[in-house]
This record gives sequence, structure tokens and C-alpha cells, in this order.
Amino acid sequence: MSDMARPVAIFDSGVGGLSVAREIRRALPAEHLLYLADHAYVPYGDRTTEEVRARTMAAGRWLEAHGAKVLVVACNTASGAALETLREHLAIPVIGLEPAVKPGVAASRNGLVGVLATSGTLRSERYARLVANHANGSRVIAQPCPGLADLIEDGHLDGDTLHAAVESFAAPLREAGVDTVVLGCTHYPFVREAIAAALGPHVHLLDSGEAIARQTERVLRERGALAEGPGSLRVLTTGDPAEVSRVVARVWGEPLSVQHVDITPDLLLVST
Repeated sequence: MSDMARPVAIFDSGVGGLSVAREIRRALPAEHLLYLADHAYVPYGDRTTEEVRARTMAAGRWLEAHGAKVLVVACNTASGAALETLREHLAIPVIGLEPAVKPGVAASRNGLVGVLATSGTLRSERYARLVANHANGSRVIAQPCPGLADLIEDGHLDGDTLHAAVESFAAPLREAGVDTVVLGCTHYPFVREAIAAALGPHVHLLDSGEAIARQTERVLRERGALAEGPGSLRVLTTGDPAEVSRVVARVWGEPLSVQHVDITPDLLLVST
């Protein structure tokens, strides 16, 4: 199979990475996208670094073995735990995700930048380095959002339950006077309007989706591996495909077929 025909693999713990897949689809409509979500272990933010690293490595090895020409780790927590390990052990390019702290600092007018993310992302060494390297005198205020990714995974994209959770996480940042907030989890763009309403009209929101799409295009162009189309999207999950497909349809905007997979640290088997 030529590089042009091989898929772009996108991995996340759940449906959140579809926000990144959406940006890649917009930028590269000719590409075949292979999306793998580890719903059996979602969310990664509450799991140990070792567990996240093991599962991310298992998925990365399988995706490479099944023809991926590039791997996009569309999960801040997985990137923080396993990005360097993936790049060390895989032969294909690996594109990781990190909260958009650098552009957030650049966009801020008052030097007060909030970061909404999972606890796992905020406690990672990668995040600490990101702030140390790019805060540039600004105050970067981390706000963990336990349970928010779970709500989105369960299909709560609106309603009282979601808005109460978003308000509880937005209030400290609003009270701190931030003028820029980074969405540091790929799930959060799916409830962007609710977050914007809770923070107020003068707060600018940023996420990493478009930047990851641009980086994916650069990597493929440099390798002469851009597809000629038409593109496609295949979705795999370690969870219940019937349940997952309902949420996928809501966040993607149209029904998609979802196939079940089983992951262990050493093996990933696709059901027939």
C-alpha cells in the first residue's frame, strides 16, 4: 500500500479526539482517518501515568502495524504520559497534543490566562515544562475539571447538569479576571458555547485542534504522503459500539459506524 493510501491514525481515550479529527478532516478532506477510542478506560485524566502510557503504547503499536502513516495522539493526558515513549518506539511520525499555553499567553491582553484541563494533564511534567517555557511573565491559572469529560462522553452536551459543572469550573477563572482561557482537553470544544457563556463575552477561548491539523498536513507533505481522496473516517472503540455510536453521532453531526476492539498492553484485536 502506498503512503498516500494509508490512513492517518487518531487516538484518544474517548470521543474528545473527534474535535481534532474534525479539524483534520477540514484541512485534509482527501485523507483516510482511522480513529481509535479507548472508551473502556475513559477518562484517562484520573488514571496513573503508567496505566495511560501502557494503553497508549499498545494502541500506537497496533495502529502502526495496521498501516497508519502517521499517529495523532488527540489526548492531552496521553500525550503528557507517553509522547516521548511513542516517538522512541514507533517508526511512523507521532504528533502530540498539548494545551495551547503559548498562543494563549500571546493572545492575552492582561497577562491572566486560564487553562481548563483534566487533573492528569495538569499534573504532568510536560504541562509543567510548557508553562515554565512559555508563561513569559503571565500568570497561568490551572483549573482541573474532574468529571467534565465523563459528562461529554455520556452525551451531556447541554442541559442543567452540564451547565452546573461548567459554571463550577469557570467561576474561579472568571473571578481571577482571566481574559483568555485554553481548552486543554479535546472533549471541551464540544461544549465550547457553554464554557464561553459561563466565562463571559470578554474571554477569548483557544484550543489546539487547528494547530494539530496544520502540523499533520506539514508532516504528510514533507513525506510526500498526502492522499488524493476521496477521504473516509473509520471509528473503533474498546467500549460498547451501540452506546458510543449515539454519542459519536451527536458530536460529529451525523451517524457513523463504530466497531468494537479489545486492548491489552501487548495486544489489540479487532472483532470480526
